[in-house]
Amino acid sequence: MNSFERFSFNILGKRMKGKRDEYAQLRNDLISARFKTPFEVYISTATVSSIIVGFGMAAVIGLFSWVLKLPTLIKYKGAVPGPLLVLSTYSLQIGTIAITIFSLLVFGGLTYVAFIMYPSLEAGNRRRNIDATLPYAINYVTSMSTAGITPAEVFRLLGDSPIYGESSVEARYIAREVDIFGRDLIDAMRLVSASTPSKRMKEFLQGSMASISSGGNLTDYFRTKADQYALENRQTQKLFLETLALISESYVTAMVAGTLFLIILQSIMSVLSADNKPMFLYAIIYCMIPLGSIAFVVMISSMTPES
Repeated sequence: MNSFERFSFNILGKRMKGKRDEYAQLRNDLISARFKTPFEVYISTATVSSIIVGFGMAAVIGLFSWVLKLPTLIKYKGAVPGPLLVLSTYSLQIGTIAITIFSLLVFGGLTYVAFIMYPSLEAGNRRRNIDATLPYAINYVTSMSTAGITPAEVFRLLGDSPIYGESSVEARYIAREVDIFGRDLIDAMRLVSASTPSKRMKEFLQGSMASISSGGNLTDYFRTKADQYALENRQTQKLFLETLALISESYVTAMVAGTLFLIILQSIMSVLSADNKPMFLYAIIYCMIPLGSIAFVVMISSMTPES
């Protein structure tokens, strides 16, 4: 816990303890993302950060609006009611106050929402990493189990192998529960399976618990799951490549051919109408093309399996 988190917790920590039930999903996301920050500290930091960012941006934008006199640029040409006509002389002050309050709510709210969503996004990244590395981690576990190493030591060795990414992190949590908190292996696996964001890892740990409890051949179970997940990975990669080909065709059609057609059409219309400021053409060039390209990049990035 850094100094800012400690400062935030000292201010709001006691109040946030009573909101644990209201933020049950956030608490689960924090655990699944393996954040080391307690819930009360995290939500206190989110609240204080939102207030600081909100007031800071409101002050900057309000000052910018006051110096440039932006509210006075708004002109209303219709009939103005009497009370509003009196207030029109204070348009600069009222407009600056309105812009400041709006900026406070928008930037403060966006900061708070970002804090609330971040653990869920991080848990999703961990899930993809676990799903991608789990077949290789199980192959490693199978090799260790074939050599006669006990299950607890197998997960301890897996946790010490960082090349398996987030799968080794889950194994490290199992070893921690056994070595530090004194739990037996089945209880440790049950706790980790309840908090892991990956359904594959959850299924694998639950099957391992069943195999250990029933006295089954754990090595055969590991080998079977390794083959199953390797096959599922190949199918996932094939589906992703097919989807990527469809997205690339859509990008060429919409963002290359489509925008080129609109640019040519709007250019011709601007020449015929003698329009010196073709706003629609500017919108296509400066808004539609960049934002559309960014949207495709974000979509592909969110769909790409972990390497």
